[in-house]
Amino acid sequence: MENKKTKSVFQPLHLIGEYGTHIRAFKPNARMYLLNVIITGAVMGVFRLLFNFFVLSLGYDEAMLGNLITTSSFVALLAALPLGYIADMIGRKGSLIISGALLSVSILAMSIWPSQELFYAMNIVSGIAQSLAGVTMSPFLMENSDEKERTYLFSFGQGLQMTMASVGNWIGGYLPTWMGNAQNVTATSSMAYGNSIFIIGVGAAIAVIPLLSLTSPKLEKSQRAVFAPFHYAAKNPILLTKLILPMLLTSLGAGLIMPFMNVFFRVVHHQPDTVIGTLFAWGSLAMGIGLLIAPPLAERTGKIQLVVITQALSIPFLILLGFSPIVWVGAASYYIRLALMNMSSPVYQTFIMEHVEPSARATVASMTSMAWNFGWAFSPTISGWLQVKYGFGPPFIGTIVLYTISVIMYWAFFWKGSISAVQAPAAAD
Repeated sequence: MENKKTKSVFQPLHLIGEYGTHIRAFKPNARMYLLNVIITGAVMGVFRLLFNFFVLSLGYDEAMLGNLITTSSFVALLAALPLGYIADMIGRKGSLIISGALLSVSILAMSIWPSQELFYAMNIVSGIAQSLAGVTMSPFLMENSDEKERTYLFSFGQGLQMTMASVGNWIGGYLPTWMGNAQNVTATSSMAYGNSIFIIGVGAAIAVIPLLSLTSPKLEKSQRAVFAPFHYAAKNPILLTKLILPMLLTSLGAGLIMPFMNVFFRVVHHQPDTVIGTLFAWGSLAMGIGLLIAPPLAERTGKIQLVVITQALSIPFLILLGFSPIVWVGAASYYIRLALMNMSSPVYQTFIMEHVEPSARATVASMTSMAWNFGWAFSPTISGWLQVKYGFGPPFIGTIVLYTISVIMYWAFFWKGSISAVQAPAAAD
């Protein structure tokens, strides 16, 4: 009987019907949030493809790119705990709106006044926006979902974001050419890149509009005490260490290579912007598909089992991506690695939220955001320096080692061992 049920998850009609049932259960707040995700996903797909090229077109090098990424991530790291408290004070709605507005301002300012000083200043602003969104999203989704659709909402949100990022990546591959033709400049000029960045800054502002329709209940004072993070950490040091340490190592590894993948395909495989844009588009789509099929798989394998299996399987493809001299092998490995490594992300976020008390979720979300941003705060600067001196080999080796250790930790902490989930209250319609 179990084999028959397990087999059915791979049948397309069964999978679509199962998804339809869970999507219909999404709350109105969740639906408006997903509309924001659609727009923001496309906008950030363009931005992440083009911003590195924009900075390089102005005469800066990869070390500068690493420093900019480090700046935004370091600010996000430092801001996570105080912003977790502020997010509880102003509510989930206000937090998401402010985050979206700050993101739009940072993108628009960098396109209008491109200079080293302003890049650093606006990466500070974007770091605050990133941190505020990070500490708000998981508690918001928990508060606006029931157990039956929760894993689907987490995964569907990220899958939708990645699917729309694939659209943005595709558009981003051609947008500088369109802007260059309109202004009679080359597609790789700073003007073409700058005006492309300006357009997506406007798109980021439009993405805030659906958030205005959200409803957000206020938290009790006891739930937003300023020292709550420290109290919870003092009471649950072992649990928090187990939940956060593997994610910290993963973030250290990801920060070494992921911010530079567009530069990798340009420098190592000598591909033009249009090809890289298409490559990123298919990569984001592969990630989106992986995220969408994660919930039914997690229901049958178990959440932590899915995390361990998919992340472990991604490591051989990471090796091929970094060291194969054949571009199509690198591209195929890039797609498969993205799908496998990232499909477990929302599943693990759900796992974390289910294993902490409801009043501590914003606190733990702040801590997990800090863990993720810690790696991105330091690794890109190290990677940028290594690339200038030695190329991409050392950063890839570092990522492979760190990913392997984190998978072993997930297995030892949660698969071999076990912890009990906390029963969540039902969400309000």
